[in-house]
Amino acid sequence: MTKPLPTNPLLAPWDTPFGVPPFEEIAPGHVRPALDEACAEHLAEIAAIRDEPAPADFENTIAALERAGRKLDRVTGVFYNLAGAHTNEALQAVEREVSPILARHWNAIYLDPALFRRIDEVKGRAENLDAEQARVLDNYHRAFRRQGAGLPDAERRRLAEIAERLASLGTQFGQNVLADEQSFVLPLETEADLAGLPDFLRIAARQAAEERGLPGHVVTLARSLIEPFLQYSTRRDLRERAFAAWTRRGETGGTTDNRAIVAETVRLRAERARILGFPSYAHFRLEPTMAKTPEAAQGLLRTVWGPARELALAEARDLQEMADRDGASIRIGPQDWRHYAERVRKERYDFDAAALKPYLTLERMIEAAFDCASRLFGVSFVERFDIPRYHPDVRAFEVKNAGGETIGLFLGDYFARPSKRSGAWMSAFRRQRKLDGIVRPIIVNVMNFAEGAEGGPTLLSFDDARTLFHEFGHALHGLLSDVTYPSIAGTSVARDFVEFPSQLFEHWLDEPSVLARFATHAETGEPMPPDLVGRLQAARKFNQGFATVEYVSSALVDLDFHLLPSADNLDVGAFERASLDAIGMPEAITMRHRTPHFTHVFSGEGYASSYYSYMWSEVLDADGFAAFEEAGDPFDPETAKRLKDYVYAAGDRREPDEAYTLFRGRLPSPEALLRQRGLAPVSPQGEM
Repeated sequence: MTKPLPTNPLLAPWDTPFGVPPFEEIAPGHVRPALDEACAEHLAEIAAIRDEPAPADFENTIAALERAGRKLDRVTGVFYNLAGAHTNEALQAVEREVSPILARHWNAIYLDPALFRRIDEVKGRAENLDAEQARVLDNYHRAFRRQGAGLPDAERRRLAEIAERLASLGTQFGQNVLADEQSFVLPLETEADLAGLPDFLRIAARQAAEERGLPGHVVTLARSLIEPFLQYSTRRDLRERAFAAWTRRGETGGTTDNRAIVAETVRLRAERARILGFPSYAHFRLEPTMAKTPEAAQGLLRTVWGPARELALAEARDLQEMADRDGASIRIGPQDWRHYAERVRKERYDFDAAALKPYLTLERMIEAAFDCASRLFGVSFVERFDIPRYHPDVRAFEVKNAGGETIGLFLGDYFARPSKRSGAWMSAFRRQRKLDGIVRPIIVNVMNFAEGAEGGPTLLSFDDARTLFHEFGHALHGLLSDVTYPSIAGTSVARDFVEFPSQLFEHWLDEPSVLARFATHAETGEPMPPDLVGRLQAARKFNQGFATVEYVSSALVDLDFHLLPSADNLDVGAFERASLDAIGMPEAITMRHRTPHFTHVFSGEGYASSYYSYMWSEVLDADGFAAFEEAGDPFDPETAKRLKDYVYAAGDRREPDEAYTLFRGRLPSPEALLRQRGLAPVSPQGEM
């Protein structure tokens, strides 16, 4: 008698609090069988919709598509979150195997002509749809057309081949970057190697060494380690080694070199756009966004580039003057910028960024983010210790509304580790919906902060704290979602609108009342002194030329790659250099994300042609926070209610410009952004 196979935990019912995945039971070997079954079930559901004998209508076609694939959503939600936040070689092998399979699965759906005919019939039929249903229908019709539905057979087959290949390339790109990050450590073996490093950084470097079973101290390519190392280390030779490794991820010439992957990706994306009738991939990608065209995105970036570049060149002269006074006999290079910028800032504003860290403990910044959300939106957070977790560092919080009703679960995964890709992001194990009953979201924020010494607090830089607020703004966008249909829930909005709620939430970290309450000293509990708060606020616009140039250059290069009508024989390095030369990139600054490790753009399509969206959204957030300033209260209830109703809770219920106008009463202009970054003079009347 054949012994029955054990139950696959990815397919079995999850009898856990909130229906959280039973992470401790899930192994890499469960993923492929679960995906196979989930895909087969999904295709059967799609076939039933396609072959439905009754005339197509919203309920039997569009609502049915919204109901289909729930098992697949559940399995992929677990798998891809683990692949990013807690991976291993076995999971990476599965990821490489299934990426083209999943691409093939979705191709079979989007390129099914009979299914598209039903969607087209619903679109052409006058039905009494409410606004949310009409939006969902429009989104489906547009998505199928943009995938190639309705094209001749040969073109649909080629689009399917391209999608499958791009899925494999994106997976390999991301894994190559992670491999380069995992393989590099810079040993700090002597006291001389630690020169200039403050205590918090020494502790973090010692923790990083212990995690890897190494003696002494090491610097890794986790941003929370390498950026402060570049900022404080007085050893230029070590800064140069660390900076070279950081900027050459994906460009090492070995098996993890991503340049050929980029070249093929750009070529295939351009071909895909041509088949779909667009002059370039950038035109294709930006059609459904707020910007609409790459020319509009470039226009905003170039509006900012000129004054940012001039400011950065002035900043470079200040740094060079500091180095000359040192008698350093150097020409300021990218490996020097953060170090000398910190010294100039300290001299000019009597402000030492390291002096902030004892006041910015991770625990208190989490409390601050929760408190701001509570005061704005009436939500509360209760930590739960009975929730399954995929790593011991993960924390779980039940989220309740003002009436005490549970609206979701928030997971916080805050510390850097080798099994996690770099950066910070928000994701969902489950999205909100009200279709067929209320389903509450499970949202996760993933960070890469350097953990404090054992038994001691984790201290954040102000940039770290801002990152925490930024990602929590995304989390609120998912948690507060209040729509019927899952395809428009939470952050499922236009790429250049999705950063608005997250970047807007950053503003509350700058509020003196928030800092006074939550920025308390790790040892004494005393609040941050008012004079230190004042110096922090005074120094806010310092180094904004640098920050803007490193970001805008990345966004412009992204657009340049994807404006190519074709890309045969593309030399990735030469193209990047030519693109930077064309805008006059200052030689002492490097792109925030160089092309071979630009995971936003090349590990998937998420931000491809769309890295500009952070700045597009910054126009919105700069103008949007002004609504609270004009009300005279950063927590003004009426303004917060409009923000919740039309932005955070609304998902993709309406076009982004309509949503913003309902909140603000008008559309924004770039003037608030320029003032926020200190890139334009302001008259006494506040006009540019």
